[in-house]
Amino acid sequence: MEELCGVGAAAPLRGDAEEPKQGSVLFLGGNEVKSSAVVKYSSAPPQAAFARLQEKTDLKLPPANWLRESAKLGPAGTTILGNNKKSKPFSSFGMAYDFIDSVGNDVDVVSDSENIKKLLKIPYSKSHVSMAVHRIGRTLLLDELDIQELFMRSSQTGDWTWLKEFYQRLIDQKWQRKKKSKEHWYQKAILSKFLYYSINGDGAAQPVPSTSKQHQEGPVSGESDEAGRASWPAPFEMPSSLSEDPGASNQGLKNDFVRNILWTFEDIHMLVGSNMPIFGGGRYPAVSLRLRDNNKPINVLTGIDYWLDNLICNVPELVMCFHVNGIVQKYEMIKTEDIPNLENSNFSTKVIKDIAQNILSFLKSNCTKEGHTYWLFKASGSDIVKLYDLTTLCEETEDKYQNPFTMPVAILLYKVACNMMLKKNQNKKHYGTIRTLLLNCLKLLDNGRHPQIIASANYMLSELFQLDEPKKEDTTDFPINGNSDESYSEEEEEMPDSDENGSYSNSSDPPDDNKAVAIIKSVGELSVPEKYKSVHRIRPSCAFPVCHGTEERCRLVLNYVLEGLKSVDSSVKKEGDLPAADPSTPIPLKYEDESTSGGPECLEKQMALFLDKMGSFQKGKHSSQSGMIPGSWQYKMKLQLILKSSKAYYVLSDAAMILQKYGRALRYIKLALQCHDTYCCLSASMLPEVLVFLCQCLTLCGDIQLMLAQNANNRAAYLEEYNYQTKEDQEILHSLHRESRCQVFAWATDLSTDLECQLSVSCKCYEAAYEILLFSNLKNKNPEQRIQVLKRMGNIRNEIGVFYMNQAAAVQTERVGNKNVSTTEQQLWKKSFSCFEEGIQNFESIDDATNAALLLCNTGRLMRICAQAHCAAEGDFKREFSPEEALYYNKAIDYYLKALRSLGKRDVHPAVWDSVNWELSTTYFTMATLQQDYAPLSRKAQEQIEKEVSEAMMKSLKYCDVDTVSARQPLCQYRAATIHHRLASMYHSCLRNQVGDEHLRKQHRVLADLHYSKAVRLFQLLKDAPCEFLRVQLERVAFAEFQMASQNSSAGKLKTLSGALDIMVKTKGAFQLIRKELVAESEQISKDKSSAENTSPHDSSTGLNKEEVLKLLSIFESRMSFLLLQSIKLLTSTKKKIGGINEEEAVLKTNKQVYSLLLRATANKSMTLLERIEVILNLLEQLTPSSEASNGEIQ
Repeated sequence: MEELCGVGAAAPLRGDAEEPKQGSVLFLGGNEVKSSAVVKYSSAPPQAAFARLQEKTDLKLPPANWLRESAKLGPAGTTILGNNKKSKPFSSFGMAYDFIDSVGNDVDVVSDSENIKKLLKIPYSKSHVSMAVHRIGRTLLLDELDIQELFMRSSQTGDWTWLKEFYQRLIDQKWQRKKKSKEHWYQKAILSKFLYYSINGDGAAQPVPSTSKQHQEGPVSGESDEAGRASWPAPFEMPSSLSEDPGASNQGLKNDFVRNILWTFEDIHMLVGSNMPIFGGGRYPAVSLRLRDNNKPINVLTGIDYWLDNLICNVPELVMCFHVNGIVQKYEMIKTEDIPNLENSNFSTKVIKDIAQNILSFLKSNCTKEGHTYWLFKASGSDIVKLYDLTTLCEETEDKYQNPFTMPVAILLYKVACNMMLKKNQNKKHYGTIRTLLLNCLKLLDNGRHPQIIASANYMLSELFQLDEPKKEDTTDFPINGNSDESYSEEEEEMPDSDENGSYSNSSDPPDDNKAVAIIKSVGELSVPEKYKSVHRIRPSCAFPVCHGTEERCRLVLNYVLEGLKSVDSSVKKEGDLPAADPSTPIPLKYEDESTSGGPECLEKQMALFLDKMGSFQKGKHSSQSGMIPGSWQYKMKLQLILKSSKAYYVLSDAAMILQKYGRALRYIKLALQCHDTYCCLSASMLPEVLVFLCQCLTLCGDIQLMLAQNANNRAAYLEEYNYQTKEDQEILHSLHRESRCQVFAWATDLSTDLECQLSVSCKCYEAAYEILLFSNLKNKNPEQRIQVLKRMGNIRNEIGVFYMNQAAAVQTERVGNKNVSTTEQQLWKKSFSCFEEGIQNFESIDDATNAALLLCNTGRLMRICAQAHCAAEGDFKREFSPEEALYYNKAIDYYLKALRSLGKRDVHPAVWDSVNWELSTTYFTMATLQQDYAPLSRKAQEQIEKEVSEAMMKSLKYCDVDTVSARQPLCQYRAATIHHRLASMYHSCLRNQVGDEHLRKQHRVLADLHYSKAVRLFQLLKDAPCEFLRVQLERVAFAEFQMASQNSSAGKLKTLSGALDIMVKTKGAFQLIRKELVAESEQISKDKSSAENTSPHDSSTGLNKEEVLKLLSIFESRMSFLLLQSIKLLTSTKKKIGGINEEEAVLKTNKQVYSLLLRATANKSMTLLERIEVILNLLEQLTPSSEASNGEIQ
């Protein structure tokens, strides 16, 4: 884009700017007028003192140096005498190009000083005014519109006929060229000779050849005429040469003024071009020199002329030389502030100020359309000033390119936009301005003639929309509306040069001129203070559009990109060699079932090819199928446009991803990568930021493929989204296919139906992104990007590992009988293990301890699945816990312990820490349970097995956190209760089966008792395990019975019996829970029956196992019956021996009563389960007081 900024630029400045000269506030004739001038540029040589001519010097005779170059005079054409060429019709554009920063920023008017003077003299002068006005932002450009010259041209070339006809119809029916008088040429000639005499300093006239008369007048008149004619380009010559030749000096767009001055008059800021000769030196640092005919007094018009010239150039004094018929008479010096008070030339400076403000307000209020050419016209002798919109008039009749101002205006709009774009980051409020500038520029251009500017303008428009903004849009940065002064993009308006001596027919104004945009009915109005107030019309087109979403913003960007691409493509010569693509025919998007394309193996090859291609970019291979020449503007512009479209599609894909529209997201990322592929084909080298962006695209593509894999249920909807295409997308693709096949990333963007393939593609996307970071040495410069990619690689490898692990588990479930582990299972284990291992490395490389711990945890789970597979292979017949099972369970334990070491402490991530602890506890518990239930007695002694079981159970307890309040707490309590129960059962069993070694027996008795009591305490905390609680209590009763069998004394036995009955009484809570659940269930059943509509069988919401309850209830009744009978026997025999004791009698009585009721209840076979439980609860209630009074010690 940089080279485009030079399109139509003026030639480089012809010298360094002078030191700025600051004017002071002037107090003129009691009227205060503020005026200051700063010289922005000057090509004049140092000021020379003027030579005072002797009296009687004859100015009709030429000096020897006349019309010759000399060192004093400076370079030809820009002498100290000023550039006496007629100013060109595009002079304001030349200045605007050179001072592009001033345009629209703080300058109200850009023009030739002659045009400014002509405007300010309107109320005083009868002469005609004809100027072209252009608006760029808050700046007006004024240029002379020489109607005579235009119509002369029209007669020769046929251009401008529409304006000629319009002029003759509305203004002057009998137009004819007015020739300039001999007097006019005579006055010009003696002025020229006077100035040469003054610089030469030689009062004597030099003899010259007799032909000098012709020599004198020829160049002067010829110069004036010729300069005017040459400066009007043909309507189409200028645009073409302008776009080819940055100088364009032969087209009248050069800044030809000796000085460019920033003049501030009151509150009006003007950039003015001046050629006035300024002399200096001696007593007078700066004076202007004027020649006056002594017989003609100075009038107001001349006074205003002299005064304004001195103000503009900041010259404090005026030197006037009076002559009679060319003979010098005298000199007079006048201060600038005295000029308004000269005899015969009195004028009010305040009125001039009012005129200036009124004219500016009038023009600003009515010249509102950027890019339009307005014509300010006042006929000679008329009091009416009219403003026409020539662009509108031209378009009504002919091609807009018949207006020769079209191209310079378009170029200027473009240049100002370029200049503001360079500073766009400083203030977003200018975005609306820049956009308006560019849109107005595009309206003026023709694609066939100016593709480069059109492409560049569209690219700049796309650049205004920030694609990387936060999701939540901050619209406060953009003005919703812009007024014509502030938010306009800045357009510079041209002021035409005036030819004071040209005359126009003084025609009467038509009564009704409906073609005029605005009319000043009488020039006298301009002298009335604030008669015209500037109305800055607010134009919605200047507001930066408020995008209500990411998609809308991206679509606008893509629209501009597409226009730019069309422009580039249309200008590439080799178009004919390409097969014609029909934009209305959609490009088919490749979609196939991955099962037919070789799956992951095929993917590996494609990845290798892709990385090889990526590597080749470093070697500088590139080619364009369309025949674009590398380095050409088309080539550079297309690269920028393609990259912009790639970014827009990336943002669209990201937005679709957030909305969970994964099919759409994949389509957009496919388009983004196709754009990137084309960029790679064209680009000779890959910039680091482009490679980083490619990494982001591949990463997002990996994310999308993963989400598609995880949401397989919606595949049909995703496929429909994926295959949809807008016309805009198709056209952009057609432009891409001119350069490339766009297939490099096909492996990553196809929508597969196979889950494994989708996961594999996702993984390959991340790997490709990481490879790019590696081989382009970007990983250190972009640590964030590297971390993101590695995190995703770890995650996808975990997903794939889990996928293979679940498949292995499924195969294991399907295995019938006791078949051995299949090769398929083993392969799946290996794949899963390999993925987990790589994932762990990824997370460890970025110090992500939490995720590494999760993957270690999953590896532990895989080891447990391997152990279970070997368990299933054994079958249940004579089954023993195998060494393979032990090996895999121990491996699982190792991985879980590594996970805990990776985390270090619970604070790092409490949830993960608790999860790993639970899995570790489960593994120990499972291993201990299997060893206990399927003891490997063929390999190990009973004692060793018991020791190993005990150790494993205790470790399981260690990692089972029963105290921390969490969702898992009831599970942990149940697990701990079960462990204590199993250990108590084991020690109980040992006690029954062991003989001898009394010390060991005592130890087992204590341990069994301890673990039973702990199990009871934990089961009591749980409200949903009444059966387990009953079973433990019944085992405790059995343990008491076993102890009682070895007791000899009646008192001891009675004590044990009392304890056992006490244990039974404590089961009351469990029976109440069972009763509650049974009642709830029966109520639900009756409710279902009463509901006629509900015919489906109701699943009981309780988790109560009735068979289990019946079984336990039967045991409970028999043990209770046995204990009561033994108690009655013992109490009766004790009573006979030692006589009755009141307490024991009461117990005996209660026991007999309860025993009697129990026998009757058990004899009644028709009782329901609920009724039997009610009976038990009733009996336990009766036993309670006596049991509390007894000394039972077993808890």
